[in-house]
Amino acid sequence: MLNKTYLFIDGTNLYASQFKIFGPNNFLDFQKTIEILEKKIGDKFNQIYFYASYSPILKKPNKKAKLYLKNEANFYKNVKETKNLIFFKGYRSKTSGKEKEVDVKLSVDIVKYAYEKKYQKIYLLSGDADFLQALIAIQHLPISINIICVENTVLFKGSFQFKTNVIDFIPDKLKIKIDKRQKITILKMNKKLVTKKIPRNACIPGRLK
Repeated sequence: MLNKTYLFIDGTNLYASQFKIFGPNNFLDFQKTIEILEKKIGDKFNQIYFYASYSPILKKPNKKAKLYLKNEANFYKNVKETKNLIFFKGYRSKTSGKEKEVDVKLSVDIVKYAYEKKYQKIYLLSGDADFLQALIAIQHLPISINIICVENTVLFKGSFQFKTNVIDFIPDKLKIKIDKRQKITILKMNKKLVTKKIPRNACIPGRLK
């Protein structure tokens, strides 16, 4: 059996995290981030599964909303161009605007692929504790379970149970307190190397001019 490593990403959570760090005019270069991440953890991701949904567009979005949508579209476009990546797009409720299908699909795939023996090592990139039950459901299997978080959305509860890598964008100062019982490793990543600027004339591809 081939020793395969899978990376499952809560894309909506990652997008929100990077937006808080980089702001509306810049976005995280996902492809470059994955390249650096693989080198730092010493693993190659054989397959990447990315789960997300696009934000709903208002009939008359203001300037702030347009900047957010433009940033989101460019970030996801960059993600989709990544090698060995499968992008699952959920949808938003027309009444509440809440994301649908994404969390369930991610959790089901983690468990399903584990029992199908498709991977022997898993990395979950998310700061959402809702996915912990999926990891707990497979922890009795001969699988190496790991978590990756961005510095402003750390899955604290999971870090007591599973190896957790926290990405810290320098020169930012890490703003979290680490308990000795937590299995946390800090991964320093140069902010300048993983930042892309949105062109002034950029539009929202296929969504909003």
